[in-house]
Amino acid sequence: MDNTTLVITGMHRSGTSLVTNWLHNCGLQVGESLLDAGKGNVEGHFEDLEFLKIHEEILADKGADPSGLFAPFDLIPSRYETAKMKAIISVKNARYQQWGWKEPRTCLFLSTYTELLPQARYLVLQRDYREVVQSLLKRDFSYIDDKYQARSWPVRLVWNHFYRSIRFRKHRAKYYDRYLTAWIVYNRMILKALHTLPEDRYLVVSYKSLKSQCADVFNFLTDAWSFRLTYKKFTDIYRSELINTNTDHLPETADDHLLAEAQQISGQMRAYLQKSSERLAHQAGTLSASSAA
Repeated sequence: MDNTTLVITGMHRSGTSLVTNWLHNCGLQVGESLLDAGKGNVEGHFEDLEFLKIHEEILADKGADPSGLFAPFDLIPSRYETAKMKAIISVKNARYQQWGWKEPRTCLFLSTYTELLPQARYLVLQRDYREVVQSLLKRDFSYIDDKYQARSWPVRLVWNHFYRSIRFRKHRAKYYDRYLTAWIVYNRMILKALHTLPEDRYLVVSYKSLKSQCADVFNFLTDAWSFRLTYKKFTDIYRSELINTNTDHLPETADDHLLAEAQQISGQMRAYLQKSSERLAHQAGTLSASSAA
Protein backbone atom coordinates (compact mmCIF):
# COMPACT_ATOMS: atom_id res chain seq x y z
CA MET A 1 0.00 0.00 0.00
CA ASP A 2 1.32 3.44 -0.93
CA ASN A 3 2.09 5.90 1.85
CA THR A 4 -0.11 8.95 2.26
CA THR A 5 2.09 11.99 2.85
CA LEU A 6 1.12 15.59 3.53
CA VAL A 7 3.65 18.39 3.07
CA ILE A 8 2.47 21.44 5.02
CA THR A 9 4.29 24.36 3.49
CA GLY A 10 4.33 28.13 3.50
CA MET A 11 6.49 31.14 4.29
CA HIS A 12 7.65 31.73 7.87
CA ARG A 13 4.91 33.36 10.01
CA SER A 14 2.15 32.23 7.66
CA GLY A 15 0.23 30.05 10.11
CA THR A 16 1.97 26.75 9.34
CA SER A 17 2.64 26.03 13.03
CA LEU A 18 -0.98 26.73 13.92
CA VAL A 19 -2.37 24.51 11.17
CA THR A 20 0.11 21.71 11.91
CA ASN A 21 -0.91 21.89 15.57
CA TRP A 22 -4.51 21.41 14.48
CA LEU A 23 -3.68 18.45 12.22
CA HIS A 24 -1.53 16.92 14.96
CA ASN A 25 -4.57 17.11 17.24
CA CYS A 26 -6.60 15.42 14.50
CA GLY A 27 -4.16 12.51 14.57
CA LEU A 28 -1.65 13.22 11.81
CA GLN A 29 1.89 12.02 12.54
CA VAL A 30 4.01 15.17 12.06
CA GLY A 31 7.33 14.00 13.50
CA GLU A 32 8.84 11.99 16.33
CA SER A 33 10.91 14.94 17.60
CA LEU A 34 9.50 18.44 17.27
CA LEU A 35 11.10 21.83 17.78
CA ASP A 36 10.25 23.25 21.19
CA ALA A 37 8.02 26.27 21.70
CA GLY A 38 9.77 29.61 21.65
CA LYS A 39 9.49 33.32 21.02
CA GLY A 40 6.65 33.95 18.58
CA ASN A 41 5.42 30.35 18.83
CA VAL A 42 4.48 29.85 22.47
CA GLU A 43 2.12 27.02 21.52
CA GLY A 44 4.91 25.16 19.73
CA HIS A 45 6.55 25.24 16.30
CA PHE A 46 5.49 21.69 15.34
CA GLU A 47 8.57 21.44 13.12
CA ASP A 48 10.05 18.01 12.48
CA LEU A 49 13.65 18.29 13.71
CA GLU A 50 14.93 15.81 11.11
CA PHE A 51 13.78 18.01 8.24
CA LEU A 52 14.85 21.17 10.06
CA LYS A 53 18.38 19.84 10.56
CA ILE A 54 18.87 18.76 6.94
CA HIS A 55 17.54 22.09 5.69
CA GLU A 56 19.87 24.01 8.00
CA GLU A 57 22.75 21.79 6.87
CA ILE A 58 22.08 22.61 3.22
CA LEU A 59 21.80 26.32 3.98
CA ALA A 60 25.08 26.29 5.92
CA ASP A 61 26.81 24.36 3.13
CA LYS A 62 25.78 27.04 0.62
CA GLY A 63 26.87 29.89 2.90
CA ALA A 64 23.31 30.98 3.71
CA ASP A 65 21.83 31.97 7.05
CA PRO A 66 20.30 28.90 8.76
CA SER A 67 17.01 30.76 9.20
CA GLY A 68 16.52 30.67 5.44
CA LEU A 69 15.43 34.30 5.54
CA PHE A 70 18.44 35.90 3.87
CA ALA A 71 20.21 35.46 0.54
CA PRO A 72 21.50 33.35 -1.05
CA PHE A 73 18.18 31.61 -1.76
CA ASP A 74 19.00 29.73 -4.97
CA LEU A 75 20.01 26.52 -3.23
CA ILE A 76 20.34 23.14 -4.93
CA PRO A 77 21.05 20.24 -2.55
CA SER A 78 24.13 18.19 -3.37
CA ARG A 79 23.81 14.50 -4.22
CA TYR A 80 24.84 13.65 -0.66
CA GLU A 81 22.24 16.06 0.81
CA THR A 82 19.55 14.76 -1.53
CA ALA A 83 20.40 11.22 -0.44
CA LYS A 84 19.96 12.25 3.21
CA MET A 85 16.58 13.82 2.40
CA LYS A 86 15.59 10.61 0.64
CA ALA A 87 16.73 8.53 3.64
CA ILE A 88 14.59 10.59 6.03
CA ILE A 89 11.58 10.03 3.79
CA SER A 90 12.30 6.29 3.52
CA VAL A 91 12.41 5.91 7.30
CA LYS A 92 9.13 7.81 7.67
CA ASN A 93 7.49 5.66 5.01
CA ALA A 94 8.69 2.49 6.73
CA ARG A 95 7.27 3.59 10.07
CA TYR A 96 4.01 5.24 9.08
CA GLN A 97 1.40 4.55 6.43
CA GLN A 98 0.33 8.20 6.68
CA TRP A 99 2.47 11.08 7.87
CA GLY A 100 3.40 14.66 7.15
CA TRP A 101 5.68 17.48 8.18
CA LYS A 102 5.93 21.24 8.48
CA GLU A 103 9.14 23.24 8.18
CA PRO A 104 9.05 26.64 6.41
CA ARG A 105 12.45 26.15 4.73
CA THR A 106 10.81 23.29 2.81
CA CYS A 107 9.69 26.01 0.38
CA LEU A 108 13.31 26.47 -0.70
CA PHE A 109 13.58 22.80 -1.71
CA LEU A 110 10.15 22.08 -3.17
CA SER A 111 11.61 21.12 -6.56
CA THR A 112 13.60 18.37 -4.82
CA TYR A 113 10.71 17.16 -2.68
CA THR A 114 8.28 16.96 -5.59
CA GLU A 115 10.73 14.53 -7.21
CA LEU A 116 11.38 12.51 -4.04
CA LEU A 117 7.66 12.36 -3.15
CA PRO A 118 5.80 12.07 -6.45
CA GLN A 119 2.51 11.12 -4.76
CA ALA A 120 2.59 13.55 -1.82
CA ARG A 121 -0.16 16.06 -1.18
CA TYR A 122 0.66 19.71 -0.48
CA LEU A 123 -1.27 21.88 1.94
CA VAL A 124 -0.04 25.42 1.20
CA LEU A 125 -0.56 28.21 3.73
CA GLN A 126 -0.83 31.72 2.34
CA ARG A 127 -0.58 35.01 4.26
CA ASP A 128 -0.42 38.64 3.16
CA TYR A 129 3.18 39.87 2.78
CA ARG A 130 2.56 42.90 4.99
CA GLU A 131 1.40 40.73 7.87
CA VAL A 132 4.34 38.34 7.43
CA VAL A 133 6.91 41.15 7.41
CA GLN A 134 5.31 42.81 10.44
CA SER A 135 5.25 39.51 12.31
CA LEU A 136 8.92 38.83 11.57
CA LEU A 137 9.91 42.35 12.65
CA LYS A 138 7.88 42.07 15.84
CA ARG A 139 9.37 38.66 16.71
CA ASP A 140 12.93 39.85 16.14
CA PHE A 141 12.45 43.03 18.10
CA SER A 142 10.96 41.16 21.06
CA TYR A 143 14.41 39.68 21.78
CA ILE A 144 15.91 43.17 21.96
CA ASP A 145 13.01 44.42 24.05
CA ASP A 146 13.34 41.56 26.55
CA LYS A 147 16.98 42.45 27.24
CA TYR A 148 16.04 45.99 28.22
CA GLN A 149 12.99 44.94 30.21
CA ALA A 150 15.28 42.77 32.34
CA ARG A 151 17.46 45.73 33.35
CA SER A 152 17.08 48.19 36.22
CA TRP A 153 13.99 50.38 36.41
CA PRO A 154 15.77 53.62 35.32
CA VAL A 155 17.02 51.87 32.17
CA ARG A 156 13.56 50.41 31.53
CA LEU A 157 11.98 53.83 31.98
CA VAL A 158 14.23 55.50 29.42
CA TRP A 159 13.92 52.55 27.05
CA ASN A 160 10.12 52.34 27.17
CA HIS A 161 9.46 56.06 26.86
CA PHE A 162 12.17 57.14 24.46
CA TYR A 163 14.63 54.69 22.92
CA ARG A 164 12.28 51.78 22.22
CA SER A 165 10.34 53.45 19.40
CA ILE A 166 13.53 54.86 17.88
CA ARG A 167 15.24 51.47 17.95
CA PHE A 168 12.24 49.76 16.39
CA ARG A 169 12.16 52.25 13.51
CA LYS A 170 15.84 51.54 12.85
CA HIS A 171 15.21 47.80 13.04
CA ARG A 172 12.29 48.12 10.63
CA ALA A 173 14.30 50.22 8.18
CA LYS A 174 17.12 47.64 8.20
CA TYR A 175 15.07 44.49 7.77
CA TYR A 176 11.84 45.46 5.98
CA ASP A 177 13.17 44.91 2.46
CA ARG A 178 15.12 41.81 3.46
CA TYR A 179 12.05 40.10 4.86
CA LEU A 180 9.92 41.21 1.94
CA THR A 181 12.52 39.68 -0.39
CA ALA A 182 12.30 36.41 1.56
CA TRP A 183 8.49 36.42 1.25
CA ILE A 184 8.81 36.95 -2.50
CA VAL A 185 11.34 34.13 -2.91
CA TYR A 186 9.40 31.62 -0.80
CA ASN A 187 6.13 32.32 -2.57
CA ARG A 188 7.79 32.35 -5.98
CA MET A 189 9.05 28.83 -5.25
CA ILE A 190 5.61 27.78 -4.05
CA LEU A 191 4.11 29.10 -7.29
CA LYS A 192 6.71 27.22 -9.33
CA ALA A 193 5.68 23.99 -7.60
CA LEU A 194 1.96 24.72 -8.00
CA HIS A 195 2.44 25.36 -11.72
CA THR A 196 3.85 21.85 -12.16
CA LEU A 197 1.74 19.84 -9.69
CA PRO A 198 -1.55 18.25 -10.77
CA GLU A 199 -4.50 20.14 -9.31
CA ASP A 200 -5.56 17.17 -7.21
CA ARG A 201 -2.23 17.19 -5.37
CA TYR A 202 -2.43 20.59 -3.67
CA LEU A 203 -4.75 22.78 -1.65
CA VAL A 204 -4.04 26.45 -0.89
CA VAL A 205 -5.65 27.85 2.26
CA SER A 206 -5.32 30.72 4.70
CA TYR A 207 -5.22 30.13 8.45
CA LYS A 208 -7.90 32.84 8.69
CA SER A 209 -10.29 30.90 6.46
CA LEU A 210 -9.85 27.78 8.58
CA LYS A 211 -11.88 29.41 11.34
CA SER A 212 -14.92 28.91 9.12
CA GLN A 213 -13.67 26.25 6.69
CA CYS A 214 -12.00 23.75 9.02
CA ALA A 215 -14.73 21.14 8.51
CA ASP A 216 -14.50 21.49 4.72
CA VAL A 217 -10.69 21.24 4.79
CA PHE A 218 -10.86 18.25 7.14
CA ASN A 219 -13.37 16.49 4.88
CA PHE A 220 -11.20 17.22 1.86
CA LEU A 221 -8.18 15.66 3.58
CA THR A 222 -10.12 12.57 4.61
CA ASP A 223 -12.36 12.07 1.57
CA ALA A 224 -10.40 13.44 -1.39
CA TRP A 225 -6.93 12.58 -0.05
CA SER A 226 -7.81 9.54 2.11
CA PHE A 227 -6.12 10.62 5.34
CA ARG A 228 -7.47 8.78 8.39
CA LEU A 229 -8.03 11.52 10.95
CA THR A 230 -10.34 12.38 13.84
CA TYR A 231 -12.14 15.71 13.51
CA LYS A 232 -11.21 18.45 15.95
CA LYS A 233 -12.38 22.04 15.69
CA PHE A 234 -9.73 24.46 14.49
CA THR A 235 -11.14 27.11 16.81
CA ASP A 236 -10.25 24.91 19.80
CA ILE A 237 -6.55 25.59 19.23
CA TYR A 238 -6.78 29.00 17.52
CA ARG A 239 -5.84 31.89 19.82
CA SER A 240 -6.49 35.27 18.21
CA GLU A 241 -4.39 37.10 20.81
CA LEU A 242 -1.27 35.35 19.46
CA ILE A 243 -1.88 36.46 15.87
CA ASN A 244 -0.46 39.81 14.83
CA THR A 245 -2.42 41.45 12.01
CA ASN A 246 -1.60 45.12 12.64
CA THR A 247 0.00 46.61 9.51
CA ASP A 248 -1.33 50.15 9.89
CA HIS A 249 2.05 51.66 10.76
CA LEU A 250 4.24 49.72 8.37
CA PRO A 251 6.07 51.98 5.93
CA GLU A 252 6.07 51.10 2.28
CA THR A 253 9.25 49.38 1.19
CA ALA A 254 11.99 51.69 -0.03
CA ASP A 255 12.27 49.48 -3.11
CA ASP A 256 9.29 49.99 -5.41
CA HIS A 257 10.32 47.01 -7.52
CA LEU A 258 10.07 44.69 -4.52
CA LEU A 259 6.64 46.03 -3.63
CA ALA A 260 5.41 45.62 -7.21
CA GLU A 261 6.68 42.03 -7.33
CA ALA A 262 5.10 41.21 -3.97
CA GLN A 263 1.75 42.54 -5.19
CA GLN A 264 2.01 40.56 -8.43
CA ILE A 265 2.80 37.35 -6.56
CA SER A 266 -0.04 38.08 -4.12
CA GLY A 267 -2.43 38.23 -7.05
CA GLN A 268 -1.24 34.86 -8.35
CA MET A 269 -1.52 33.28 -4.92
CA ARG A 270 -5.03 34.68 -4.48
CA ALA A 271 -6.02 32.99 -7.74
CA TYR A 272 -4.82 29.63 -6.40
CA LEU A 273 -6.54 30.35 -3.09
CA GLN A 274 -9.79 31.01 -4.94
CA LYS A 275 -9.48 27.82 -6.99
CA SER A 276 -8.91 25.83 -3.83
CA SER A 277 -11.94 27.43 -2.17
CA GLU A 278 -14.03 26.39 -5.17
CA ARG A 279 -12.72 22.83 -4.89
CA LEU A 280 -13.62 22.78 -1.20
CA ALA A 281 -17.12 24.03 -1.99
CA HIS A 282 -17.52 21.41 -4.71
CA GLN A 283 -16.32 18.65 -2.37
CA ALA A 284 -18.74 19.82 0.33
CA GLY A 285 -21.59 19.86 -2.17
CA THR A 286 -20.75 16.35 -3.32
CA LEU A 287 -20.71 15.08 0.26
CA SER A 288 -24.04 16.73 0.98
CA ALA A 289 -25.60 15.15 -2.09
CA SER A 290 -24.25 11.73 -1.12
CA SER A 291 -25.61 12.09 2.41
CA ALA A 292 -29.02 13.13 1.12
CA ALA A 293 -29.14 10.14 -1.21
